Order: sequence, then C-alpha cells, then structure tokens
Amino acid sequence: MQLDFTFIMHALKELSKVIPFTLSLAFTPIVLGFVIGLLIAFIRMSDVKILKACANFYVSFYRGTPVIMHIFIIYFGFTSLAQELFSFSLNAIPLYVFVLIALTLNAGAFLSEIIRSGILSVSKGQIEAAQSIGMTMSQVFARIIFPQAIVAAIPNLTNICTAFLHATSIAFLISVTEITGTANIIAASNLKFLEAFIAAAIIYWLISILIELISAKIEQKVTKHVRSGVVQNA
Repeated sequence: MQLDFTFIMHALKELSKVIPFTLSLAFTPIVLGFVIGLLIAFIRMSDVKILKACANFYVSFYRGTPVIMHIFIIYFGFTSLAQELFSFSLNAIPLYVFVLIALTLNAGAFLSEIIRSGILSVSKGQIEAAQSIGMTMSQVFARIIFPQAIVAAIPNLTNICTAFLHATSIAFLISVTEITGTANIIAASNLKFLEAFIAAAIIYWLISILIELISAKIEQKVTKHVRSGVVQNA
C-alpha cells in the first residue's frame, strides 16, 4: 500500500480550518471547569459534611467514568428529560453545546483535585507567618496560597489541556465536526482514511507540542513572580 502524500497535504489544509473550533471545544470547558473545580475544592476541604459528601461523589463519578459516557448521558439524558417532563424539544440546540457541558463537568472534577492538592502543598508555616503580620485569610489566600498553588498545579494543568484536546476527538460520535470528525468526512469521498487520520494526528501532535512550550514559558514566569512575591511578603 502506498501513501498518498498529496492527499495528506490536502487533508492538512482542510483540517486546519476547524482548528479554532476544536481549540474552543477543548479549552472552554477547562476555563469553566476551573471555576467549578475551585468551588468543589473548597467544599471538599470544608467541614460541611453533606456538601463535602456530594462534592466527593461528583469527583469520584466523573474521574471514574469515561468521557464518552458523560457526553452520551448529557446528550441523551437532557433531550429525554426535556421531552418527557416538559414536552420540549432540544433539537434546536447545537450538538457541540452538549459536548461543552459534558467536558466542563468532567474538567471540574479533575481540576478540583489539582487545585486542592496545590493548595495543600503550601506549608502551614507560610500561612501562619502571613497571619502573624496581620494579613486576613482572604489576603493570605490571594497573596500566598493561590499563587503557589497555581505554580504547583501548572504541570497537571498542562496534562489536562492536552488530554481535553484529545478528548474532543470523540465528539464526532454525536456528529460534532471537530478535527477527527472532519477527517472522517474528508476521507469518506475516496476512502483514504489512513491519510486523513495521519493528517489529523500531525495536527494534534503539533498543537500538543505548542501547549507544552507555552506551559513551560508560563511556568518560568509565574515561578519567578511568585518567588519574588513571597520574598517581599516575608
């Protein structure tokens, strides 16, 4: 079998058109999930037993089940409930919205654990020292805990970004045409699926490398900033 390199180049050109949509599908849930994760992290570190139990269940469920199941549950579950309970059809809602909801809830669960571990990594001695010079708890969190927690979380955040970029590839199962879905459409006309998927793999790979490079730069700058801030606070 001989690869059609001309078709690979054609596929790369066509797939590049859906890169912005794929990136929005990958990173919007991370941004929204970070807010959810921050809230869940605080709840899990609190002493409110009922809320803590609910938060633990949420994290356990979403971390313990595949993303594809979340997409199917959200897609089929929402449409069925809306139809049965309210006799309302959700057909007018774009399919990618269901993917965004599913990925956001998934991101919230994983990010809550990353944020929680980052917060717990900050030594109690720094917190006590900050409080001893008159800082309120909110000031301690903003100036001491949160910046250091973010630095500690950057490697895991990078992994999450890469993982969610790859997770978007299963969205085509409900006809969302991101990179993988577009590769299927391109290949269907002449059955050159291998070439189309090679092109898709190249794009995923290059974006993943870019994510790692950006993450490394951010980590360097944030680490330098946090260290200088801690010294000043001390």
